[in-house]
Amino acid sequence: MTTSVLSHLLEHKLVSIIRGANPDDLVSIVRALHAGGIRSVEITINSPKALQGIEKVAEALGDEMMVGAGTVLDPETARLALNAGARFIISPTLNVKTIKTTKRYGAISIPGAFTPTEILTAYEHGADIIKVFPASLGAAYFKDIKGPLPFIPLMPTGGVKLDNIRDFQQAGAAAFGLGSSLVDTSQPVSEEYLRQLTKKAQQFVQAIS
Repeated sequence: MTTSVLSHLLEHKLVSIIRGANPDDLVSIVRALHAGGIRSVEITINSPKALQGIEKVAEALGDEMMVGAGTVLDPETARLALNAGARFIISPTLNVKTIKTTKRYGAISIPGAFTPTEILTAYEHGADIIKVFPASLGAAYFKDIKGPLPFIPLMPTGGVKLDNIRDFQQAGAAAFGLGSSLVDTSQPVSEEYLRQLTKKAQQFVQAIS
């Protein structure tokens, strides 16, 4: 399973981060993203009823959408998220125990790191992809990291937008974490919101194709 999840993430590249959504809106949001070509979503643990949300989305769309958990800070939370149906675990920070727990459960580990030392440390402890966070320094910093560490799959997150995603792609990004630049949960979820979300998702897919 691990290989197929990893190959899915690296093939489709875009991971939509859903933070703070109303649990009742989650399935509608994910369906709208799927209609726009997104195939992987991360539901952050600091969202309302996050574990139930992961379970609900995994049950409703698990065959069509790869569902993961985000903002996971410790191994206990990783275990709960995996039991709820998450197929990958994303963190904003590097916690070796969280990586090891995730791998023990046969899931994909994507910890957050920023410096070359943190990135290599995460990789050496079994991380599959490293989330470079925050990526707001831009693609130039990203390209500098790829120079000495070309063998590590990197996923810029935090600052990836439509107008710079291609720059990150050209700098060697293996995948992309998309936050509020794609899903803005501060807006009410109406039919028009969902239509615009599908359209925005299509734009991101086209930007890297």
